Amino acid sequence: MARRATPLETVSLLVPEEALPFYEQALLSVCPTVGFFRDEDEGPWRLEAVKPIGDRDDELATALMLAGALSGVEVMVEHVPTEAEGWLARNLEQFPEQLIGRHFAVRGTHETAPLVQGRHTLTVDAGLAFGSGEHGSTRGCLRALEFIAHRRPQRILDLGTGSGILAMAAAKLLKRPVIATDIDPWSVRVTQQNAALNGVTRMIRVSLADGWKGTATRAGAPYDLVFANILARPLCSMAYPLSQHLAPGGRAILAGLLATQERMVLAAHRRQGLVLERRFPEGQWSALLLRKP
Repeated sequence: MARRATPLETVSLLVPEEALPFYEQALLSVCPTVGFFRDEDEGPWRLEAVKPIGDRDDELATALMLAGALSGVEVMVEHVPTEAEGWLARNLEQFPEQLIGRHFAVRGTHETAPLVQGRHTLTVDAGLAFGSGEHGSTRGCLRALEFIAHRRPQRILDLGTGSGILAMAAAKLLKRPVIATDIDPWSVRVTQQNAALNGVTRMIRVSLADGWKGTATRAGAPYDLVFANILARPLCSMAYPLSQHLAPGGRAILAGLLATQERMVLAAHRRQGLVLERRFPEGQWSALLLRKP
């Protein structure tokens, strides 16, 4: 007997650019897949998330309310039933293999073409939009990793790992163990699954942790390399513990911020003695490579 697909709904909203990171994070806290786009070079962004109908509605409402409070922008939210088969087909079509920088290829589990020779292939489930390599902040982080790879960092942390794509990239490129943490239990499970899928389970230790408060996070310090692909304001609030847990000469790759938020993030970290080594812009997004003298 065939199993019926789980009824899905699309949650959509229009937000101005400055509010995009807050609402994206709110949707990611509940919805398995989130995407965003805009039809013109200027104007509002359209965020779309897919989830089972009625699943965790109270949590989503709270997350969206918090996004509104943090961004100062209130938006209208639309829920529309979505055919599971049609959505999955569209999602697969919109997730072609990504060639990033000189070393990486990011592909979905649906890809059947031969692996690209000479690149480290990172395979993730196409149904999990975040951390797929299409997001500008993820691409910027991977380019920054390539830039510092020759320094061979020993102790590595991926803070807020999401899908685990940055931890996997570091493990494959640097051939070093990586500690990966996230505050979301679902992200921890996804990272564990992706690590197994990519053959790097033994190199990545995944833990549930709230930023720098986690025991596993602090125990691995001081770090030679820290990824923090989060959001601009949390990055600013964690500037002090980041500086305390970086080894002298250690580097941090910060992302999840729009280019317009660079100045704010840089100011917070410069106050802690970190210096900007290089920017890695990707469209509206930016990744920053910082160094502790």
